[in-house]
Amino acid sequence: MKTMTCNELGGACETTFSANTFEEIQEQSKQHGMAMFQKQDQPHIDAMHKMRELMKTSDSAAMQKWMEEKRAAFDARPNT
Repeated sequence: MKTMTCNELGGACETTFSANTFEEIQEQSKQHGMAMFQKQDQPHIDAMHKMRELMKTSDSAAMQKWMEEKRAAFDARPNT
């Protein structure tokens, strides 16, 4: 099991997520982001806007590179 923070995954806080796979931790981060959006947490909303802008860019390689960097960071984490 590996642990990363919301901030390390592109978010806005130090909430931690633990998972066995990158896909699992990605889903936890997504659920957290949706909860923060429901609470109208401005730092998280700002982080979501940055992500949305990255997804809008005509350079789809930018989003792919970002995802690869996050996956590599997850893979590099020690198992806890």
